[in-house]
Amino acid sequence: MLINNTHHLTYCTNIHPGSNWKSTFDSLKEYVPGIKAEVSNEAPFGLGLRLSNKASEELNEGDNLTVFKQWLLENNLYIFTMNGFPYGNFHNERVKANVHSPDWTTKERLAYTKRLFEQLAELIPEGISGGISTSPITYKYWHDSENARRKAFEIGAAHFAEIALQLHSLENTTNKYMHLDIEPEPDGLMENSDEVLSFFDNYLIPIATQILKERIGKEGSEAEKIIKRYITVCYDICHFSLAYEEPKDTFQKFANAGITIGKIQVSAALKIIFNENDSDAIWESLSRFDEPTYLHQVTEKIDGKVRTYNDLPIVLEKRAAFSELRAHFHVPIFLEQFGELFSTQDHILKVMDYLKTHKVSEHLEIETYTWDVLPKELKRDLSESIVREIEWLKERLWTDA
Repeated sequence: MLINNTHHLTYCTNIHPGSNWKSTFDSLKEYVPGIKAEVSNEAPFGLGLRLSNKASEELNEGDNLTVFKQWLLENNLYIFTMNGFPYGNFHNERVKANVHSPDWTTKERLAYTKRLFEQLAELIPEGISGGISTSPITYKYWHDSENARRKAFEIGAAHFAEIALQLHSLENTTNKYMHLDIEPEPDGLMENSDEVLSFFDNYLIPIATQILKERIGKEGSEAEKIIKRYITVCYDICHFSLAYEEPKDTFQKFANAGITIGKIQVSAALKIIFNENDSDAIWESLSRFDEPTYLHQVTEKIDGKVRTYNDLPIVLEKRAAFSELRAHFHVPIFLEQFGELFSTQDHILKVMDYLKTHKVSEHLEIETYTWDVLPKELKRDLSESIVREIEWLKERLWTDA
């Protein structure tokens, strides 16, 4: 839905099961009309669509795409953003680091993303930009030397150049502007704003510029302008809070470098503030968030540097003397506290305040995908929870600056 005539607000449908097109479409039909009725009444409601590779392949079969477009029209729905990060199944099985697989060093990831953009070009309405968020190239521990990681950056940059060429061509032929939104996260090849800037400066711009020169005769500042138009950043609030970055500083850093934020994913991480008197209770509360499906990296800031633990069980076993930790567990954005634990909801509020006076991104997508694996006491009806998150965020966007 359009908020304040400036921001398209939705939630990401990776919340719903969808290993193939049938299960994906069945989930959308089950949940979306009821949610729309609660949050946008008669106004059009945008969706953050998530398609697995298999679902995307099957969407192209027969009349599936035509039927889907008709269903969107009949229900006053539209697509403006997609989540192209998870390639395979994202529910009811162990995902962990495989959320990056296949990564951007592979042709499979490139083909999947190009197909998603072809589908998005069919789905987004005239006059609305579209974006797809994606992995920050790979999971860094799959590349265990500096040379291997450098090679991954190089291949990833070349594949991003292929996407830039595709989007440049699509905009020229369809008049629809779309962008690929790189999503930094802990233990990804890009984790924070400095690593994004380094990637653009040292890999993406020089490698993609050479490819654009060879393929379409664009070079220098003209090539750089094309690259930065189509390759953007997904600012996941949870992920950047895990990097201990203040939103206004990160937004300004990207703006100064001419790098666009294509999408803001509205999400909150767990925040653990230790108190000697309640240490046992805090550890007990944290242990309830240990589950086997997703990666829950944990970060701490020591002497100005961020240290990352690969997964929550490492910290639970260690039980060292910490002062503050943050855990990559997307918790409901409308809750500031979970018993003895807290959330990084304050980062969401800072972002919303910044958006009232600064143009950062048109796309806002709530992404709390962990409803199935939340501790029992936090679980509620899924539709009710999604509606509550949307309404909570709408209030923050509508409040006067």
